[in-house]
Amino acid sequence: MGSGRSALHNWLLARQQNGAFILRIEDTDAERNKEEWVTGIEDALRWLGLDWDEHYRQSEHSHLYAAAADKLLAAGHLYACSCTRADVEERTKDNPTPGYDNFCRDRGLPREGNALRFRVPEAGSTTVPDVIRGNPVFEHSTIEDFVVVRSDGTPLFLLANVVDDVDQRITHVIRGEEHLPNTPKYLLLWDALGGPEHPVFAHLPVIVNARRQKLSKRRPEDKVNLEDYQAAGYLPEAMCNYLALLGWAPADGREILTLDEMIAEFSLEAVNSSSAFFDQQKLLHFNGEYIRALPVDEFIERARPWLGDLDPGVMTPMAGLVQERVKLLSEVPDMIGFLYGDDVTYDDKAWGKRVERFEGAADILDAAIEAFADCPWDAPTLHDVTLAIGEARGLSLGKAQFPIRVAVTGRDVGPPLFESLEVLGRDRSLARLRAARARLG
Repeated sequence: MGSGRSALHNWLLARQQNGAFILRIEDTDAERNKEEWVTGIEDALRWLGLDWDEHYRQSEHSHLYAAAADKLLAAGHLYACSCTRADVEERTKDNPTPGYDNFCRDRGLPREGNALRFRVPEAGSTTVPDVIRGNPVFEHSTIEDFVVVRSDGTPLFLLANVVDDVDQRITHVIRGEEHLPNTPKYLLLWDALGGPEHPVFAHLPVIVNARRQKLSKRRPEDKVNLEDYQAAGYLPEAMCNYLALLGWAPADGREILTLDEMIAEFSLEAVNSSSAFFDQQKLLHFNGEYIRALPVDEFIERARPWLGDLDPGVMTPMAGLVQERVKLLSEVPDMIGFLYGDDVTYDDKAWGKRVERFEGAADILDAAIEAFADCPWDAPTLHDVTLAIGEARGLSLGKAQFPIRVAVTGRDVGPPLFESLEVLGRDRSLARLRAARARLG
């Protein structure tokens, strides 16, 4: 979710400024890289409708990182370090501030078989000009000498990113605020390599849940994976719209925006530095709005993947009514399932509440079977007949139709009952009413 929001904000700015949106796969750490993850990133961006102009894999640029490390080492910006994580933890366990203690800084160790650390200046500070956060200052005394090349010779992401950003002429770096502490290190490396003008930085606000905790994969209730929303039946345009508003809003406060409108109005200066609340109910509302805005034919086509073997043509007469009532495409099969086949599957909760424990349900079903047998078979007439059945028993239309709805559709929620009866047909409707009456006893 956070990566999708960052990608979207980058994409909006690139399109607005006629720039290039670059997809760069950071795969220098072989142990933490899997091809299916790369495919997942690409598929998620395609689903959101975010096309890219350039595509790179850092694993293809190892020669650039090696050359940069050589340059930095020769200039005295790097030094070899043999310390393991356990060594550092043991030596610094009593220190008030954690981190590397510069143990190897002046030991003059050979490069082979050792990691390479960046020699952070002992005095001074680095300022990070940030469009969203102002100009935070980081004292060098608080920044440890950080590793840029592992002992096996592979670069860490920070060195690879700086080298690529210089090589690929990156002008804007828009990413989550959790990366802000790495940015002074980035700038130190950039300057040590003799890079040109610094990119523009914008660190987006952290996305939090209802308890104001940062969204986490470790909490299933946070639902952080875009693929899960796609599988649940969210529309990509609804997701894009909602992601764009996590920390940003147009000047007039509108919430429903097309991609073109977002491109035209997006502004990094308007992004809020405060945490952005990811409201799943609001996203669901957005999705319902977008579903209702679809042309009916497109709604049917969008719902097709969730219908499985069900013939979409069967739902066509009721598609518009279903469209008004679902908030997720995955809800469509339950809404229209009663139209398929002769038998009906009852929802146990609906049957118990609306039929089995509903006083007078048997009488209502009997009256419906009798009245529906020879009345004109159209929604207005069926409405009036059911209204009369209820009034004769001192019941509102809403209460009178519940046993009928459950008997015919198996559920107590769904498309309008009388239009459903009309599409289902007299014979199947009566057969289901009789079956429900027999089951009730």
